[in-house]
Amino acid sequence: MHKSDLQLLYDYHYWANARILKTAGALSQEQFSAPAQHSWGGLRGTLVHALSAESIWRKRCQEQGSATRALSEEDFPTFAALLTRWQTEETAMRGYIESLDDDIINQLLRYAMTDGTVHETILWQILMQVVNHGTQHRAECAAML
Repeated sequence: MHKSDLQLLYDYHYWANARILKTAGALSQEQFSAPAQHSWGGLRGTLVHALSAESIWRKRCQEQGSATRALSEEDFPTFAALLTRWQTEETAMRGYIESLDDDIINQLLRYAMTDGTVHETILWQILMQVVNHGTQHRAECAAML
């Protein structure tokens, strides 16, 4: 895979995220926090899960480290807090992808999971998984919205 391919995929990923976040931003706090029958509960839980996964995977790839815990809904009591963190993560991920070259993208990456187990995967495959994961949870958010 080439860096330009990843940049195109992440441009789409963040465009689609922005659409969901814009719509979610129009909700009341009660609507945003309401429970629902989806994989991560309601809208807030699903958005937090997607953000957490993206952040954890970026840090694994960029820093070869692992988070000790996932983000939780309690970390984001309001939509504004969540939106700020999404914007920070998008900037960080775009900067990380910009720092890569085709050789690095196609190399095997050794990383640790949150439980300490070590795995190896080609970097572009991890970065593609982040986009695919986001697609799944955006679809759930769209259904809730």
